[in-house]
Amino acid sequence: MDHLHAYWRMEYVESSKQPDDKSLFTNILESGNDRAALILYRSQHAFLILNKFPYNAGHLMAVPLKEVPTLADLNLEERADYMDIIIKGQEILTKALSPSGFNIGMNIGSAAGAGIPGHLHCHIVPRWQGDTNFMPVVGNTRVLPQALDTMWQRLKQFATEEA
Repeated sequence: MDHLHAYWRMEYVESSKQPDDKSLFTNILESGNDRAALILYRSQHAFLILNKFPYNAGHLMAVPLKEVPTLADLNLEERADYMDIIIKGQEILTKALSPSGFNIGMNIGSAAGAGIPGHLHCHIVPRWQGDTNFMPVVGNTRVLPQALDTMWQRLKQFATEEA
């Protein structure tokens, strides 16, 4: 079997280890530069961020401001706001990219695949007919047709509109 090395993945693996006990998402929030951090939108209790290591072009994550591992750890107001921002992410992607569908979901806990298990986040992944071609299936490689900064600019114009 041939191996295609993706050395950039180590940055992701190591980035979740924060020396100050704050999650990667909290450090991103506190960075002070939404564009550099790829933050598209902030609400009262959550934010939308373009995934730096996307499964597909336009892959967003909705993240609560509060560092909690599960939905049950959010109060009713925070949960409502969190659901609203997930819907807003889907609407932004629909307006900007016109996908054929979406994968929307959360991995709760390390055993379920959560890369940052202490800080809940929801993946919002746009999908198109035929977007799973031979590269991810055979080559275990994803081809992203647009640079992250270009994608951020494209999505940001729709993030400021009312849902």
